[in-house]
Amino acid sequence: MVVFADEEQQKRLEFLRRREEEELASTLSHKYGVEYVDLSLVAINTDALRVVPEAQAREAEAAAFGKVGKRLSLAVRAPQSDKVKALVVHLTEQGYDVVLFMCSQESLKRAFLRYAELSYATETKAGVFELSNEELEELSGKVSTFGDVGKMIEEAVALKRAYRITRILEIILAGALSTSASDIHFEPEEAAVRLRYRLDGVLVDVLTFDSETYKLLLSRLKLLSGLKLNIEGEAQDGRFSIKQKGAEIELRTSILPGNYAETVVLRILNPESIGVPLEALGIEPKLLARVNKEIEKPNGMILTTGPTGSGKTTTLYAFLRRVNKPETKIITIEDPIEYHLQGIVQTQVDKKNYTFASGLRSALRQDPDIIMVGEIRDGEVAEVAVNAALTGHLVFSTLHTNDAPGSFPRLIDLGVDEKVISSAVSVAMAQRLIRKLCEKCKVARAPTDDEKKLIERHLGELVDKSLLPPTKDKVWDANPKGCEACRGRGYKGRIGIFEAVFMDGAIETILREKPSEREIANAARPQGTPTMPQDGILKVLRGVTSLEELRRVVDLDVQ
Repeated sequence: MVVFADEEQQKRLEFLRRREEEELASTLSHKYGVEYVDLSLVAINTDALRVVPEAQAREAEAAAFGKVGKRLSLAVRAPQSDKVKALVVHLTEQGYDVVLFMCSQESLKRAFLRYAELSYATETKAGVFELSNEELEELSGKVSTFGDVGKMIEEAVALKRAYRITRILEIILAGALSTSASDIHFEPEEAAVRLRYRLDGVLVDVLTFDSETYKLLLSRLKLLSGLKLNIEGEAQDGRFSIKQKGAEIELRTSILPGNYAETVVLRILNPESIGVPLEALGIEPKLLARVNKEIEKPNGMILTTGPTGSGKTTTLYAFLRRVNKPETKIITIEDPIEYHLQGIVQTQVDKKNYTFASGLRSALRQDPDIIMVGEIRDGEVAEVAVNAALTGHLVFSTLHTNDAPGSFPRLIDLGVDEKVISSAVSVAMAQRLIRKLCEKCKVARAPTDDEKKLIERHLGELVDKSLLPPTKDKVWDANPKGCEACRGRGYKGRIGIFEAVFMDGAIETILREKPSEREIANAARPQGTPTMPQDGILKVLRGVTSLEELRRVVDLDVQ
C-alpha cells in the first residue's frame, strides 16, 4: 500500500501554480509594454500604498508599492482596463508621475493584506482634494455673482480633456466655499446637467453643462469619495476632504440613480458654519434664559425637533459647547459625525455592529455625565435614552416632529410610558431656519391690510405681551436687486425661529390622558413661550426677515 504525502504534494502543486501565474504575468507584461513585478520579492512602501485608498485599489485591481518624491510605482493586473486608466488619470491630476508594472493576482493579494497594517488613525477611506490657499483666494476673488462661477466653468470645459476635470472641480468647490453654499447639486437632465448651489436653504441655479463632461466629473468624484466606479443602479454614500488654509473641510457625497444619469449632492461640512454660539442662534432672550437653566441641570432630557436642514445639529452642538467643561464626561452617538468637537468623546453609528441603541448602552457603561444621541428613531433607543435621563444623566437628542407639542405624542407612539416621560423630559424645542434680510440693502414698507390682519391674529394670541415691538406699522422686504454684500440676493445668512414646551404640572397631568398635539399646545400656553409663527412675526417686525420668507418656512394660515 502506497501512502501519499498529501501535504507535501499540495505545497508542490501550489508552488507550481504560483510560478505558472507569475510566468504568465511576465509574458503579458511584454505584450502590454510595461515592466513586470513580483510583489512577494519586493518591499511594499506603506506611504505609497496609502496614496490609493483600499476600496479604490481593489476596484481597479491595482496597488501602489513604491514612491520616490512624486514618482509612483503602480502594480496592476490589467493595464488596459478602464478602471486602471481612470485611476492613472486621477493620480496624474494629483501631480504623480505614475509608472505601471504588470503583476499577478497573488501579488495583489499580498499588497491588499498590507492595508491592514496601516495605522487606523492615518488610514483614510476617502480622498483629499488639495485646493491651495493661493488658488482658492484667486478663484474667490473672481467670484462676485453666480454668473461668474458659470463663466469660469464654461471656460474650463473648453480646456484639454485630462486637465479640465480638475479645473472644473476646483472652480465648483471654490465657488461654493466663497458663496457660503451648504450643498452642491448635480442634476442630469435629458440634454444637459444642471449645477445648483444651496444658499441659506434655497437652491440657486449656477449653469448647465454637457453630459460628457459630467461623466468624467462623476468618475472623479467617485474616486475621491471612495465609491465604486462600476455601480450605477444603486445609491452610494461617501466622503472626501478639501484642504483649505491648513484645515480640512469635509464633503459628504450622496449618489442616487436617476432617469438620465446618476444625480450627485455634495454636502459641505464647514466647521465655521457649526461654530455658532448659543446666543447667536436666534432664541428669544427670555426663552434662552429658561433653556440655559435646563442645560445646567445634572439630569433630564432636552429634545430638539424639526425636519432635515432645520439646524437641529447646530443647536445641539451649541448646547454641547456650553456644557463642555474639564470636570464633565460627554459622549455623543452620531450618524455620521459631521463636525469634531474638542474635549468630547464622539462615536459614529455602524448599521451592523454599533447602532444607536447598542451605542447608548455601551456609552452608559463609561460613566458619562452628558450624552448626546443624534436621533431617537425607534422605541428601543427612546426607552434607553429616557431611562438614562432618569438615572442622573443629562441627555440631548432630536426627534422628527413638526412642532414642540408633537414631541410628547411621538414618544408615547414609540412605546415610552407617559408617566416616565413627565419625569425624564425637561423641555422639547422645535425650530426652523429662515433667511436674514441683508442689513445693507433691505427695504422698509407699510404692511398691506391682509398682512396687518395676519400680524394682529398671531400676535393677539401672544401670552407674554412684553415681547411685542414698539410699533407694528412697518415690515421689511429683500431688495430685488440686492447689493455687493449679499451678492445680489437680498438675503445674507440664516437665523432660527423657535418654540418650546417645558415640563410643568399642567403638561404632566395631561400626559396621563395620552393627549393630542393640540391639547398639549393648549396646556402649554400659560408658559408664555411664543409659537414658531409668532416668533417669526416678531422677527419680521424687528426687520430680521421678511413675511415672504417666513411664509416659505412655516404655515401662517393655520389657526
